[in-house]
Amino acid sequence: MKNLFSNTIFLAIVACLLWSSAFVGVKIGLQYHTPFQFAGVRFTLSGLMLFFFFNSYRKYMAQIKEHWRFISLIGLLQTVIQYMFFYSGINLLPASIAALIIGSSPLFISVVSHFSFQNDKMNWLKTISILLGVVGVAIISLGRRELPSGVKISLLGIALLLANNFVSGFSNVLVAKKPARLTPIVLSSSSLFFGGIGLIIISIPVEGYGIKSLAPEYFVALAWLSFLSAAAFTIWFGLLQRPGVKVSVLNTWKFLVPVAGAMLSWMIIPDESPDLISIAGMLVIASSLLLLNYSNRKAARLERENAKAI
Repeated sequence: MKNLFSNTIFLAIVACLLWSSAFVGVKIGLQYHTPFQFAGVRFTLSGLMLFFFFNSYRKYMAQIKEHWRFISLIGLLQTVIQYMFFYSGINLLPASIAALIIGSSPLFISVVSHFSFQNDKMNWLKTISILLGVVGVAIISLGRRELPSGVKISLLGIALLLANNFVSGFSNVLVAKKPARLTPIVLSSSSLFFGGIGLIIISIPVEGYGIKSLAPEYFVALAWLSFLSAAAFTIWFGLLQRPGVKVSVLNTWKFLVPVAGAMLSWMIIPDESPDLISIAGMLVIASSLLLLNYSNRKAARLERENAKAI
């Protein structure tokens, strides 16, 4: 059991399952709060949760003091800019198109990683597995709901979500190269907290004070979203720093997010139910992950053989 909770693949799946549960919570929260402000409150609380979980205030502050520039950069990219692109983009596009572009982020992250690391180049097996994952996301996203007649697809919305994907890739690469003495929990806590404060400040002139009369479901959704962000980002930042973990390979597990998100919606939302198209998309994504696992094992075997030859 101890080995399971330290296993990279298991932890990647846990983080992706946590992120997949965010869709329902965001949908509830946005009924009461404007997008930027709600995201800002959520991430600020996430940072505070991790701060109180950290066992040494002195060590925490020492790491922030030493690495404040790097923390500020990650907070700006990963929290402020990325989520501004994210919320602005999804507001300009039909849900299925937005889900498709967001779901294809592992492809964009792999491209960024290809040009950033010598040991994380694209090969034909990895390329096929990623493209299969994108096809699976497309089947799930576009097959579940046809576009209403007369709906226009905003080029600005597409551009914003594509920018979101590239910023995500760039920030993942930066975290993988982060200073060794900066622990994942301090990085995720401080970047979420300061990024959340930044979003709140930006939201006031952009959105005004957009909060309505609150219901208990709002606080439940906010608490869960804050927790999952704290847990998922800490896990992910830790995995990105592990020796031998490749950014492109790790992010391919994010293809599980739309799969798990669809399954959760079937269980929670009354009007949602399984359909053949969604199941077909999930099978395609499963095939992409199996191919990726085969590619990883093949690469590891070649590395061992080369090491013995030397």
